[in-house]
Amino acid sequence: MSHPRPGDGPITLCVNGNTRTVEFAASDVPLLTVLRNDFELNGPKFGCGFGQCGACTVIVDGSATRACVVPAVAAIGRDIVTLEGLGTSENLHLIQRAFIEEQAAQCGYCLNGMIMSTKVLLERNARPSDAEIRDALRYNLCRCGTHIEILNAVRRAAHYLQQQDEQ
Repeated sequence: MSHPRPGDGPITLCVNGNTRTVEFAASDVPLLTVLRNDFELNGPKFGCGFGQCGACTVIVDGSATRACVVPAVAAIGRDIVTLEGLGTSENLHLIQRAFIEEQAAQCGYCLNGMIMSTKVLLERNARPSDAEIRDALRYNLCRCGTHIEILNAVRRAAHYLQQQDEQ
């Protein structure tokens, strides 16, 4: 049994607009562990554990963030958005809809990171070029080879969001 260390204890986080508390967490527990194990949010995935594959990407204060390498205590007082915070199966976010319509998934493991990184990209740049899309997604690994469909999905999502803004 491990002994509590300084900093171990309860952690309160704002996730998808809701304040949630973990009664006990080690001071070095990754944000991903709290999101998946304690809050039962399965959008962010454990991929590499080193912040290199992008499967665990969440948005923290508007920035795409690798939840596997960020200690949960570093996210206290910050706004965290997971895939579940974008939309539901009954009410998809336009980015999620675009990825489905373009069939941008084969195994789907990378999609969390692709979608969350796309959200950050399109919030900062509503009309990205193909080079800007590739640059924004360059740290999200897809091993299945749906790269063209992912690129098409980001283009479609940008189009949908532009239409929404014009209404």
